[in-house]
Amino acid sequence: MAQVRTTIGVAIDLPDPWGSELTAARLAAGDPAAAHVPAHVTLLGPTEVDAADLPAIDRHLAEVAARHAPFTVRLRGTGTFRPLTQVVFVAVAAGISECEQLHQAVLTAAAIQAAVPFPYHPHVTVAHNVAPERLDAAFADLAGYEAEFPVDGFALFEHDASGRWQPHAQYRLSPRRSVADQRR
Repeated sequence: MAQVRTTIGVAIDLPDPWGSELTAARLAAGDPAAAHVPAHVTLLGPTEVDAADLPAIDRHLAEVAARHAPFTVRLRGTGTFRPLTQVVFVAVAAGISECEQLHQAVLTAAAIQAAVPFPYHPHVTVAHNVAPERLDAAFADLAGYEAEFPVDGFALFEHDASGRWQPHAQYRLSPRRSVADQRR
């Protein structure tokens, strides 16, 4: 029997009004992904896995969430990955360490064999693979952007046959965890 593969991703959704604002900014930049990828902070980028491993991945992500406490993310200003990749983003100014810890914990799932081509850098993409002048405009337009919101969970997404990301499961961070417990 042939192995069935699927593509997953793990992300922190941005609550409204910030999620809608930054998705609209990505649409305004002409980024076609904005139509089906709402604003988010990626914890695991698109990764192909064996579909039969989804239950184990689900259990792993639930365990990850149970080991991490809610935290606050502050977004401030813009950045870019140019010239390596044609991306402009809104920078994560606070909550970086917590995002990094979640990212590392997600990667420890045996079923996830992610090729991570660049060091992890939490951010919110607002323009990707668009004309240089649109990248420049997004960079300038959002340079003064600021937002702060609580993060109480993250989600597993699966790429469907039509090319859209569909939520597969939501995971709530455990408010019972103290900072000292997280370091154990």
